Amino acid sequence: MKTWMTDAIERAVRASAASALGVIGTSTIGLLDVDWPTTGSVAGLAAVVSLLMSVAAGRAADPETAGFTTRTR
Repeated sequence: MKTWMTDAIERAVRASAASALGVIGTSTIGLLDVDWPTTGSVAGLAAVVSLLMSVAAGRAADPETAGFTTRTR
């Protein structure tokens, strides 16, 4: 269970950060130019979707990890 939780949180943080970077984009010049409510909303939704996918993966594949594959690194 600990491995699953660690994997799920890592994936959620990664998805959240990637979606936030996608919303911020390259046209934003300064910190105050970012639309923070939209960025936070999109990043939060990405984290929720990632956690839901981890739950689905835990039920469909190896229950010890949050991934759909069972191959070890």
